Amino acid sequence: MVEVLTKIYWIRVATGALAGLVSAAVVFLFQSLTPSTTIVKTIGSINTLLNGITIALLFYLISYYVLKAKYATKIEKQSKIMSMGIFIYFFTWLIIWVLTLSLVIGHVT
Repeated sequence: MVEVLTKIYWIRVATGALAGLVSAAVVFLFQSLTPSTTIVKTIGSINTLLNGITIALLFYLISYYVLKAKYATKIEKQSKIMSMGIFIYFFTWLIIWVLTLSLVIGHVT
């Protein structure tokens, strides 16, 4: 069981990194499509955060259902599938998202 939980942990790390890259790409696309007035920039900064968090949650839920389908019979406590690696997932997502946005937005302006 420990090996399965270790696999889930590292899958969450990789999924968090992928979610961070996708979140940054979506934010960049939305920012490049909107006009740049002051009000739109203010609303856009709020939407940047909300879009990033929404994509991160969506990826986490998708990974939960995929992992549940694959490892449901191998783990005694089903709640472990949901909770294993949750903090490292969001930490990895946040780091990758911020670094990628900093590179992309800083390079554009």
